Amino acid sequence: MTNELDKAVIVDFPLRGERWVAANTPGDRIPSHGTDMLGQRFAYDLLKVDARGPGLRYHPAGILRGFFIGVRTRDCYAWGAEIRAPFDGEVVSAADGVAERGWIHPLRELIVAFKNTVTFSPARLRSLLGNYVIMRGGDVFAAFAHLAPGSVAVSSGQAVRNGDVLGRVGHTGNSTAPHLHFQLMDSPDPLHARGVPCAFRAYEIMRNGSWERVENGIPRKVDRVRYMGVDA
Repeated sequence: MTNELDKAVIVDFPLRGERWVAANTPGDRIPSHGTDMLGQRFAYDLLKVDARGPGLRYHPAGILRGFFIGVRTRDCYAWGAEIRAPFDGEVVSAADGVAERGWIHPLRELIVAFKNTVTFSPARLRSLLGNYVIMRGGDVFAAFAHLAPGSVAVSSGQAVRNGDVLGRVGHTGNSTAPHLHFQLMDSPDPLHARGVPCAFRAYEIMRNGSWERVENGIPRKVDRVRYMGVDA
């Protein structure tokens, strides 16, 4: 049986810096989000964590405080990180203006995400995506969801080059913590799109205390990823 990922489209990693983790990734399961809906079959959820382990420590607070009291959205490591175009292309749609929840209570966020999923209808697509950008490169479309309000830096019809800033990581829409939902698909309309497998041209992962280069790779959840840019 042919591996679906063998035909992955190669793009650059859409974030900069280190200790990014693919909390959901086709490197661990397909569909990566448990569904083919909305072109998500090969989607990534990219979250920034610290060096504490095990687990995904995406904010500086301790486990008990984070669970029982919650944390400020803006204190999460990923929040506000620049999202970059992973290839040359054109913006086909972009939307801003969805408000962000300023405080994260993990249990509440999971309940909200579950409710949004089970009650989904096409009319509520924006409530799932939050602020977003969709861009085109040839026959492939890339979607970036959950952007911070006021951060979307591009508009429909705008040409963008690889590495241009599209917006910033936020916590809008169907998000349990600040992260970037990133996917490739075969249509600009998530309601009708099929997911397209995606791999990243080059990045590094932490292995045995040092960073090792990976080319045309698909990160797994256990990987801590570093990417400094196409010219790094």
